[in-house]
Amino acid sequence: MLQHPAHMIALGFGSGLPRIAPGTVGTLWAWLAFLVLQLWLNKAQLGWLIAASIPVGWWACTVTAQHMRVADPGHIVWDEIVAMWIILWLCMPMGFWGQLLCFALFRFFDAVKPQPVKWADRLFKGFGPRGGWGIMWDDLVAAFCTLLVLALWKHFF
Repeated sequence: MLQHPAHMIALGFGSGLPRIAPGTVGTLWAWLAFLVLQLWLNKAQLGWLIAASIPVGWWACTVTAQHMRVADPGHIVWDEIVAMWIILWLCMPMGFWGQLLCFALFRFFDAVKPQPVKWADRLFKGFGPRGGWGIMWDDLVAAFCTLLVLALWKHFF
């Protein structure tokens, strides 16, 4: 993990290293990190951090996947982190149960991969920049699906 700065980022500062459910652990880390970050950053600053995290994550995921020689390693969790940050950034403020719902919906879309997440997961495969973007892309689509469900829930209920 310490061999390259891209590894630190892509592996979620160690949150992606557990053998079991690294994506879930990475998403939990993202939730906690967001709660801490919002103590020091305002909404606009968080938005800029998230915006910068996408191209940085693309680079880090590309480099780390190439070094691991796996097209989409499960231990790369930066994609989950950025996606969860986007969800929380757009939905906060909300209480614990709302945040838990965000977490659960995102994990559902990321793990089960119903359409269109399945489509997004298959769209960019391989190594290099295309593969690095593919690692990020399906989680961004899962975040969009989560936000869509939450918006529909709020609209109808």
